Amino acid sequence: MTPLDGRIREEIARDGPMRLDRFWNLCLFDPAEGYYSRRDPFGAAGDFVTAPGISQMFGELVGAWIVAAWRALGSPSPVLLAEAGPGDGTLIHDMLRTVRQLDPAFMRALKPRLVERSDRLAARQIERLASFDLPVRRVRAIGELEAWPTLLVANELLDAVAIRQFEFRSGAWGERVVTRGPADALAFEVRPPAGGLPAALADPRAPQATEGDVFEVSPERDRIVADIASHLASHGGAALAFDYGHLRTAYGDTLQALRSHQRSSPLADCGQADITSHVDFAQARRIAEACGCTAAATTQGAFLLALGLRERAGALGAAATEATRADIVRAARRLAGDGEGEMGVLFKTLAVSPRPLPLPPFEGSGA
Repeated sequence: MTPLDGRIREEIARDGPMRLDRFWNLCLFDPAEGYYSRRDPFGAAGDFVTAPGISQMFGELVGAWIVAAWRALGSPSPVLLAEAGPGDGTLIHDMLRTVRQLDPAFMRALKPRLVERSDRLAARQIERLASFDLPVRRVRAIGELEAWPTLLVANELLDAVAIRQFEFRSGAWGERVVTRGPADALAFEVRPPAGGLPAALADPRAPQATEGDVFEVSPERDRIVADIASHLASHGGAALAFDYGHLRTAYGDTLQALRSHQRSSPLADCGQADITSHVDFAQARRIAEACGCTAAATTQGAFLLALGLRERAGALGAAATEATRADIVRAARRLAGDGEGEMGVLFKTLAVSPRPLPLPPFEGSGA
């Protein structure tokens, strides 16, 4: 049992069953024992690998899109180049390297910003960008960004934001909470929802639920999307978000935990595993549009292929050894393929901007 396990059990004993979003935030972000406060989760030696860690091609293609977006916006100067949840700094590093190669004027105009809650990760990210000799600044929230046009990227940020779960049992919706079960093990329990049902479930147009259906909402995730969209609506710019999820709102239990690249119980060893859920991209679009922006979503594979993933892979492999070319092909397939363990369909790409931008693959679809 971890120290956080004990504290969670004490809180449940004192205050009663714990809402899932409270449990989630303690496990991931508790300053003393939370997952992101103590562990180094990235890469082969960690608990998961994200797209920037699979291949430099991901950051290069995202960087190329950002350059095109800056030009489509009229090349504003100064402009913020921000990453929300920069992880180990690989993505923004690859983006900056690409910007430097493609458009020196953009490089002179941009001000890098890291939107990061963790002091430990922020220090690592700033160190990663030191070679660029740019005015890098770390902020803790979108609301702390300066009032300048902003080009923002977020990769696997929204899946780490806490959710609430509602389960349909015996003809009624209840809320899943965390409680102390047999032998003092943590367990899920369904109780009457505190504060009523989410608006989506109270809507008479909601799909008919069947026994055991689960519905997930994330007010915290909605607030982050709203903060990004409101900033863009006020100051101009564009944003890209990459995450696994679904393009249409639907019922389903997507709560999961990862430890050492293997599935784990979200209730076991609190603070030692990454807890995530699938992002509802339809809801993210609704929130962005309600804040005055246009929004469009597609699969990650469609995005990368439209940006030239095949061509970039060919260029990287042209002068490489046969073994290196095979590695490049495997990386490209993992980023954009639709097979088991590949990210091309499971992962989605959301584009948000105050007005539609004529950029692939979103031409004519909103952002």
